Parts: sequence; structure tokens; C-alpha cells
Amino acid sequence: MPNETKQRSTKPAWRAQTQLVHGGGVRSHHGETSEALYLTSGYVYDNAETAEARFKGTDDGFIYSRYGNPTVGMFEDRMILLEGAKAARATSSGMAAVNAALMCQLKAGDHVVAARALFGSCLYIIDQILPRFGVQVTLVDGADLDQWRRAVRGGTVCAFIETPSNPGLEIIDVRAVADLLHAVGAKLIVDNVFATPILQKPLKLGADIVVYSATKHIDGQGRAMGGIVLADAAFVNDKLVPYLRHTGPSLSPFNAWVLLKGLETLDLRVARHCDNATQVAHFLDRQSGVANVRFPALASHPQHNLARTQMSGPGSVVTFEVDGGKERAFRFLNRLRLARISNNLGDAKSLVTHPATTTHQRLTPEQRAHLGISDRMVRLSVGLEDVEDIKDDLAQALAAA
Repeated sequence: MPNETKQRSTKPAWRAQTQLVHGGGVRSHHGETSEALYLTSGYVYDNAETAEARFKGTDDGFIYSRYGNPTVGMFEDRMILLEGAKAARATSSGMAAVNAALMCQLKAGDHVVAARALFGSCLYIIDQILPRFGVQVTLVDGADLDQWRRAVRGGTVCAFIETPSNPGLEIIDVRAVADLLHAVGAKLIVDNVFATPILQKPLKLGADIVVYSATKHIDGQGRAMGGIVLADAAFVNDKLVPYLRHTGPSLSPFNAWVLLKGLETLDLRVARHCDNATQVAHFLDRQSGVANVRFPALASHPQHNLARTQMSGPGSVVTFEVDGGKERAFRFLNRLRLARISNNLGDAKSLVTHPATTTHQRLTPEQRAHLGISDRMVRLSVGLEDVEDIKDDLAQALAAA
């Protein structure tokens, strides 16, 4: 295969934290310390024969940055090493990764199963776009294995889940669902954004494909959009690469370089995120006027034990309800001074949003109620600030509301 679809540089003997700093690095003849930024759309060939060979795939080398780019390739390789995958392709955004992971393998008449608890745009692809192309879709409550057993059947090609889910932090048993799908020859796609590649390894749990919005924790500082799909080499080279080459959701070299820089500190940042979020969750759980605090590290979480089994940490997102409905929830949001209102997450800054009127506003009231997304719910992405300042900010906003 051409160089753009292959892993370019690996040091598999290194441990994870070292791979985050050095993995996938390719130095030019200049010997630069930081990864080089190749801002180019195309490439030149020494002769016509080389051009012919590259397009045939018999010569390793780059053709066009929509197909592959050295800086993007370094990001892909580092993610391969971190995730424990065989191959990967980066995309222009997390939603481009989700769309490509599904569309590259589906055709009219195929059947897809998905958990209901999904980010709004993911759910839109599943229950609005796929049916337009003749794909049959079954939605299930992700934590209910009996529903999975009834839904998975011959003709099922793949399933899509988020775990933890957005925004209710539902935890799905990845291994159990993967086993059900593999029994009928289907593949499991896991959106691992909330867990990050640091806290959860879906491929080791039996999943076949992992997708990320690299915009979140991987960048982690609100700078760049990006996404990535990771899987085995057969899926990436035979299904994903042709789809991406001809539809064009390519990651820019500059954004890939920013994401490479983000990976260098990902392990450190995620550890701090988890520590801060755990303290904030326990703090909120003690506050009057706050109900239904949802966080995997709390014993009250419905899948607390499962989370401890398949995740090495609880993540950075806490959801809770503010007594008094939408009006008081809005007053609370508007009184915050440190945490800022934003629908992004996984950022160094604490960010807060009201899912019922933002990320999940497209759903009917009945659909939101089924998912536990009430008008009182607030989703808090806990940042890297001093945790006492975060708690002080929440306390004053609750009192003022």
C-alpha cells in the first residue's frame, strides 16, 4: 500500500507515556526537535515513472495531502501506538470520523444497532441519514443487554455506542456487546471520546473500531478540530481509505501538528482532569439544590462497578440537576464566573452547558426524558484550574441562583 496508509515509525518497546512524546516521530534531514509541519497540498516526483508507481501503489510516497501528509501521518502513527490499533486514518473532525466509520462499510439493506444515548449529531447520522440510504436502524438502551440480544441479528453489519455516553454518562459493557455482534459477524464501533485513550481501551475489550473527536481531550486547549478512526489494517485499507480519499474530510497538517503537541501532555492532563472531576462530583453531591449527580466514580452511578472494570479512571465530565427546572438552571449558568458556557468539553478550562437546549435540543421532550436529559440537567466538563476555585465558583452560582 502507498505510504499514506502505512504506519511510518514505531517504537513498540516504549511505554505509553513515552510513546505520547516520541511515538510516530519522523525527522527530516534537518534533525528538528519538534515534529515538522508540512504545509503542502501536493508533492513532486523525480520522474514520470515514479508518479506512475505511486498512483499504482507500488512506490511508497505521498501523492496529495487529501490522501496523506507527513505531519498527519505522524499523528496517526502516535494514535496507533497509544490505542494499540493496527492502522488509523485522521479526519477533519470527530463527526467526520463517526460518519466515515459507518458509511464506508454500509449499503442499502444493511442493519445497524445503536445505543439511544448518543451525542446529538451522532444520533442524527444514525436515525436520520442512514435510513435515507436504505440502512435499517434499531435503537436500544445501551446498558440493557437483553435489548442488545433481541436487536442483533443476521444482516446486522455493525453497532455504534458511546461509553460513557453524552451527556448522561451511561456505561455500556463493551466486551458483552462485542461478543453478541461477533456471533453474527458484525463489528462494534466505540466512540471513546469521554473516556479518552488513556482511561479506556475498547479494542482490548473486544471492539473492532474506535473513533475520537481529537478536538476534545487530545487537543485539550480549544485550538483545533480533528478526528480519527482506528481499527485493523484490513478495515482501514480496504474500506475506510477509499471512502476518505474520494469524499475528502482530510485533517489539515497544521491541526495534525497541534494535536501531536496535545498528545505529549495528554496523560498528565487526563490525570488532573480525573482528580478535579472526582472532587467536584463529591462536592456537588453534598450541595442542597442539586440532585442526581452522575459521575462514574460515585457509588450511586448505576454502572459504577462496570466503570471500575473497564475504565482506569472516571473521566472529566460531571452531570447533575439543579432544582427549579430550566429557569433556575439558566440562572445558575449565567452566574458562573470561572466555568464558561460552551458546548465543547475536555478543555483545560472548565466548560458548562445545558444539554436540553444545546447538544440535544433536536430531540423531542419524550426522547430526552427517556435518556434522562431533563430541563434541570447541567453538563460540566471539569478543567485544570485549582479545584478549590472550581468548587467556589459552583457554590456561589448555586447560592445566587
